[in-house]
Amino acid sequence: MENRRQPIVSVLGHVDHGKTSLLDHIRSLGSGRQASVMDREAGGITQHIGATEVPADLLNELCSPLMGGKSFDSPGLLFIDTPGHHSFSTLRSRGGSLADVAILMVDIHDGCMPQTVESIRILKNSKTPFVIAANKVDRVHGWQSVRDRPMALALREQTKDTIGYFDQKYWKLVGSFAEHGFNIERYDKIKDFTKEIALVPISAKQGEGIQDLLAVVIGMAERYLGDKLTDVDGAGEGTVLEMKEERGLGKTLDVILYRGSIHKGDEIVLVTQDGGISTRVRGMFSPRGMSEMRDAGDRWDDSDVAHAASGLKVSAPDIDGVLAGTTLRVVKTDEERLEALNAANNEANLSIELDEEGVTIKADTVGGLEALAKELKELDLPIRHATIGKVNRRDVRSAENSKDPLHRIIMAFATDILADAETEIEKSENGVKYISSDIIYRILEEREEWVEKRTKELEDESREVVVYPGRIKFLPDHTFRASKPAVIGVRVLAGRIHVGQHLLKEGVRIGRIKSIRSGQDSMKEALQGAEVAVAIDGVTVGRQLEENDMMLVDVPASHAKKLRKMDLSAAEEEVLEELMEIHRKEDHFWGR
Repeated sequence: MENRRQPIVSVLGHVDHGKTSLLDHIRSLGSGRQASVMDREAGGITQHIGATEVPADLLNELCSPLMGGKSFDSPGLLFIDTPGHHSFSTLRSRGGSLADVAILMVDIHDGCMPQTVESIRILKNSKTPFVIAANKVDRVHGWQSVRDRPMALALREQTKDTIGYFDQKYWKLVGSFAEHGFNIERYDKIKDFTKEIALVPISAKQGEGIQDLLAVVIGMAERYLGDKLTDVDGAGEGTVLEMKEERGLGKTLDVILYRGSIHKGDEIVLVTQDGGISTRVRGMFSPRGMSEMRDAGDRWDDSDVAHAASGLKVSAPDIDGVLAGTTLRVVKTDEERLEALNAANNEANLSIELDEEGVTIKADTVGGLEALAKELKELDLPIRHATIGKVNRRDVRSAENSKDPLHRIIMAFATDILADAETEIEKSENGVKYISSDIIYRILEEREEWVEKRTKELEDESREVVVYPGRIKFLPDHTFRASKPAVIGVRVLAGRIHVGQHLLKEGVRIGRIKSIRSGQDSMKEALQGAEVAVAIDGVTVGRQLEENDMMLVDVPASHAKKLRKMDLSAAEEEVLEELMEIHRKEDHFWGR
């Protein structure tokens, strides 16, 4: 155990499927066994920054009924307990997943929900070993729960009917996971953990099956991650979860240390958007007692040293702009510093291919940004602008400047938008769309819906701005004003008329429609069959215009080309042909 670190475990799954309940239950394990819950040797659960540690002696005691006299080699389990906005996919160590093992929470009644599918995809991509916790078995019809009972015992003590109901839900899950290429089997029936994914039925609420779940997780880690767990020597390396402002401490970093050790006063290299920076650890802290990680207030205990794997809070000067999801590296020599700065510079240079034209993407961590970019690459969607942090005005302007209106979109993964950027979007005349979610697939779905809707809008707009052919007749006894502008009553005989359009009479342009009215109502356009009053600039009744005169809506040559490809009515086509005849007397290629 001296040369092994504890496996790092991440819990993921669909919202409301029990992630919080499981972590809460794990935190409560052994809390009544001793006066000081921080007394590691007494078997208490230690809570680190952004992590919960379950020591080996407590694991051995809890799981002894399932172990047949054996004990675990690992010093314990460290559960990553990240803030809600952090995605499992964004937390990495040296290019891989920060977690050694994952628990995928699935509500046995709901089965595979959208976030479950997203989690499966992430686990597949990161090649992280995982176990499925089929939660809420206590709600299976007829299930008799006993608090903190091992599942192996619980399954034996249910009625035949209840096991029948359980099996129905279990086989449905087996089918769902098979669709995603995973062969799952109940944990107590597995012969080869490399070929089948273990499913452990649990009730996070009642604590049933939690021992079984912990035993499977640590068993998997010890069996298949031996080399990775002995990587404990040398300079410390960790993943920055987030940067915070702490009262009395200033800016601090919440870090999961996954390799080596770190001491107060050590030189560390961190990653910012502009590259690697070097600073020194001014202080290291852990929360006192069972204080909630994210609300320990001033209840911090000073630490001189931390060893992998653990969670810690680091305070250091000049850590503005450190990127969440990147690596903290401890350095001891000039050579190590140079090597670490080069590695940090490489991390800062996002491995995302940017194009001159494309969409804008944001995320709260490097891993998150790269995960989103990877999905967009699979959709052949170019990226113009990709940065970490909250959406700001610069991002909005970048999106606005995309030539393709369908690229004027900002997709934000697990990050927020600043107020001035929101205002900028509201003021934008270029139709910038902002989409934000903690789930990548939801961002992609929303974008697809928006593209569909926006495409239709653009088609409608292009149809709207094209000047349509139209024919109108000046109705007898309908002169309301003779000039400046002339206001007359007309009937639309073909096509349509629109405010701003020029009119032809006998092939000569005579004036421009200033307004259209029907009774008291002002209109932008009038369609075939309508009788309306039109105000026409540039004409005088009795000079250029007489009752019963016919007029045509003049169409620009470029619009004529578009109109010929569009679905026009027979009457509109007739007017278009007439306009072509008129204009081609002077320009043989007009409208071609």
